[in-house]
Amino acid sequence: MDVDSFDLLSSAILLLNRNGFIAHANTAAEELFGYSRRQLTGMEASMLFGVDEALANRLPGAIDGQFGVLRQDLVLDQRGQHEAISLTLVPLVQQPWAALIEARAIEHHILLDRHQQLGNELATQRESFRNLAHEIKNPLGGIRGAAQLLEAELGEHTGQREYTQVIIAEVDRLASLVDRLISPQGGALQTSRFNIHEVCERVYRLVTTEFPEVECVRDYDASVPELTGDFSRLLQALLNIMRNAAQVLVESTWMQSGRLTLRTRVGRQLLMNGRQVRMGVIVSVIDNGPGVPPALHDKVFHPLVTGRANGTGLGLSLAQEFVLQHGGALEFDSRPGSTTFRILLPLENA
Repeated sequence: MDVDSFDLLSSAILLLNRNGFIAHANTAAEELFGYSRRQLTGMEASMLFGVDEALANRLPGAIDGQFGVLRQDLVLDQRGQHEAISLTLVPLVQQPWAALIEARAIEHHILLDRHQQLGNELATQRESFRNLAHEIKNPLGGIRGAAQLLEAELGEHTGQREYTQVIIAEVDRLASLVDRLISPQGGALQTSRFNIHEVCERVYRLVTTEFPEVECVRDYDASVPELTGDFSRLLQALLNIMRNAAQVLVESTWMQSGRLTLRTRVGRQLLMNGRQVRMGVIVSVIDNGPGVPPALHDKVFHPLVTGRANGTGLGLSLAQEFVLQHGGALEFDSRPGSTTFRILLPLENA
């Protein structure tokens, strides 16, 4: 059995020795459990599933083949993150290892398919927004011009000038919002070769400067190769996600201290934009906030939809569009205490 072939699989694979210690872990296992392959090798498998005492007690018998193929669903609790996974343990015969564990996140592909469908819906929706925005912008210009003329007629000393100033200020605010709906998404990508950590470091510095009260942690995989993409758009996409998470943490009273984790990993056999990608980079933004409200789970990427009192609902929508333009995918899973937004980008040419 060639262990390198396990790196081609999208599900996490752990090979165990007779004593229940991990002898080998594939790349997907590194991503799922949040440990490097070196850290996983030699670790007792039950330590990964310690929150499920029943499973931990059954592992030795399962490795010996007492239960045949053991299947179990459980919630994985690793480093403060909670994720539902489906676990399968298969005893091995005449192999260097005693058993094989396969683990995969439940509904992972369902989530990807759903977000792909959502991306197609949003493309049509955004085109309607742009058409509507153009129709709104023309009368806004007329209203502003009329307010300026009226202000000039009122003279310098009348108290009514404050009303025209309110009109002008509100028109400018709406015009700025309309410009954001029209302009950022268009145009061809300005591509170059760069390492995703250059983007991550820029975003990290910006967010830590703007939100010093939020603890920000970097968890990078140094083996991530360079990719081809539009540096500015990927920077804006990641910044929108990080700023949105930081703003939620600052505005929330749900937890005592806000914590953001910026993580990078290499993934293999990833599903993006309806196609399977041999190799990709996964950039995860993880926070310990209250989570995305359940009512917004199906429309969190829709323009003008937001769960924040002061939000515009444009940041995540724009981030998703920029990621889709790179042939990637933007997905999330959320529950109170752990929300993860993941940017998946192809590394086909790496």
